[in-house]
Amino acid sequence: MKITKDLYQGSLTLLTDFYQLTMAYAYWKSGKGEQEAVFNLFFRKHPFQGGFTLAAGLDFVIDYLENFKFKKEDLSYLGKMKVKDGSALFEQDFLDYLENLKFSCDIDAIEEGTVVFPNTPLIRVKGTLIQCQLLETPLLNIINFQTLIATKAARVNLAAKGEPVLEFGLRRAQGIDGALAASRASYIGGCSSTSNVMAGKLFDIPVSGTHAHSWIMSFETELEAFEAYADAFPDQCVFLVDTYDTTNGVRNAIKVGRILREKGKEMLGIRIDSGDLAYFSNKARKMLDEAGFPDAKIVASNDLDEHIISSLKTQDASIDVWGVGTKLVTAFDQPALGAVYKLSAIKTESGDWEPKIKLSQQSLKINIPGAHRVRRYFTKGKAIADMIYLEDQEINERGIVIIDPTDATRRKRIMPAFYQEEELLISIFKAGKKIYKSPDIKQIRTRAQSQLEAFDPSHKRLVNPHLYPVGLEENLHHLRMSLVLKAKNFENGENES
Repeated sequence: MKITKDLYQGSLTLLTDFYQLTMAYAYWKSGKGEQEAVFNLFFRKHPFQGGFTLAAGLDFVIDYLENFKFKKEDLSYLGKMKVKDGSALFEQDFLDYLENLKFSCDIDAIEEGTVVFPNTPLIRVKGTLIQCQLLETPLLNIINFQTLIATKAARVNLAAKGEPVLEFGLRRAQGIDGALAASRASYIGGCSSTSNVMAGKLFDIPVSGTHAHSWIMSFETELEAFEAYADAFPDQCVFLVDTYDTTNGVRNAIKVGRILREKGKEMLGIRIDSGDLAYFSNKARKMLDEAGFPDAKIVASNDLDEHIISSLKTQDASIDVWGVGTKLVTAFDQPALGAVYKLSAIKTESGDWEPKIKLSQQSLKINIPGAHRVRRYFTKGKAIADMIYLEDQEINERGIVIIDPTDATRRKRIMPAFYQEEELLISIFKAGKKIYKSPDIKQIRTRAQSQLEAFDPSHKRLVNPHLYPVGLEENLHHLRMSLVLKAKNFENGENES
């Protein structure tokens, strides 16, 4: 679907930080604007203190890039910007340059629904410095949020252990855009449906919902409300039973369920939205079974997340379907993924690619130089390790060592000849032309489920997950270390400390 066209009626090229435009102007002014570079988009830590992350948002990125163009009204707005003396901030020749600018980068990316890990490039951008720089903010905006929510959804669904999870966070989401993106990412992460009707229409996601307490309160009695609802929707009755008294609500649902049955229809279930969910679900299950409704489902909601669901599971709560809203679509316990976008290589005047390093007092923030590929190794369908390696590096099939980018003492030896492998970074755009066939959202969701199944349960634990091996191929590790030492002047016997 065309997100930009349908939702925003045109280009989103000004959806960027102001300093991206000032840098673009400075690149142009200095004559470096057409110099080629490579940038990587990656994150440094798993969200939610987890052991995995689920990539999402690529389809939005593709749509953004296919509509990348500065419109006349965009340039008019930029042309009105002034400096202190009243003169124009941007020269007209630069604005003319932007007007004629056509997206022409190479984009490699990891497909949506793929399990990913820190320091792995989710997107690699190769192109002119100006274009690469202008893409930083929108790509981060898209990937950061959708990857975060897809990961949260996957965690919630893992806690539910195969039982359906309904996403209904629209009313609590971070605005219209946040709600739509969250519904999409939640479905990718495993939710079976959404309450968000617009997301259902735009992204082909199943929609679901019952009724609110206000429906009950608008009638003289709860029983009347249930009867009226059953009259309106005899084939999809799920009654909200906790408006006044949960136990009595279940009794009234049973009464109306019997009326439906006399008409050849069947009550689908009840929903409990407050109170002690373990206690009331078990009590409701007993009442429904004794009344002859063993197939009636019990839906639970009320500020659920993966931890509460896990707790209810350990209490043997009789809950069949989980309704999750606020804590899913807002990523309640961690509101940002923290992905970054860093320059990793630049082409010199001689035509050679020069790897670039960014130093930091925090080793976690030292980037990985060069243009990379990412390879995942499998045995018997189970993932055993990921390797980040230089694009032009030949891999020794008889044996390689991968080295953790944050702790060089953590190493793993792999014999590639004995394993299956998958290249994770695939080509999406070549010279600005899309060459990738986008899967539909159901295919993406299926990929996410199969990806998660390929990892050992220890990596998917909600608390204290086991560390999955992700490492730099030895040559890349040595390149990185040599650049770090050179930048710190150790080669000259100097040390800034």
